[in-house]
Amino acid sequence: MSNSFLDTLKTRRSQYALGKNLPLPQEDVTALIQEAIKLSPSSFNSQSSRAVILYASQSDKFWGFVKDELRKIVPADAFAATEAKIDSFAAGAGTVLFYEDQEVVAGLQQQFPSYAENFPIWSEQASGIAQFAVWSALANAGIGASLQHYNPLPDAAVAAEWNLPASWKLRAQMPFGSNEGAFGEKSFIDDTQRFRVFA
Repeated sequence: MSNSFLDTLKTRRSQYALGKNLPLPQEDVTALIQEAIKLSPSSFNSQSSRAVILYASQSDKFWGFVKDELRKIVPADAFAATEAKIDSFAAGAGTVLFYEDQEVVAGLQQQFPSYAENFPIWSEQASGIAQFAVWSALANAGIGASLQHYNPLPDAAVAAEWNLPASWKLRAQMPFGSNEGAFGEKSFIDDTQRFRVFA
């Protein structure tokens, strides 16, 4: 089957060998990320997803916060491997921090009480869609990325450093940059384990 959208999805892979040489100007990358999030669907068109886009030293600062927090909980004799992993994320050109605005979620719960218990779930789904949209858009532009989840370790330091609203809840982090390494083969389980089709 030939489908340009599916072809784009095939380019989205986890890239851990990141560099700082973006194929697009920084302002174009920012616009790409913003547009991908704006076009991502959300329940009741709530648009609860938020993003902080960090470049260069600001991105380095974020990964420094993560490293500082990990140093408190990772045994000293095992920290070298952890530090190398964090440094590989900081080696990229930037990082997208994905947030969900809990004020939006709470407002929907009050407005539609019969669906109240579902709005936090739908918020998480909206965040996942936004993350996937950004990742795919970056891949389509020739920019490598991976998705990380070090929250809630650096949350307080990050919120203080960039003066973020208290209602923003950090959900994921996406370091991105130039592709400095090859992608490994992606394997798939058998379709019969994942799908049921009835016609």
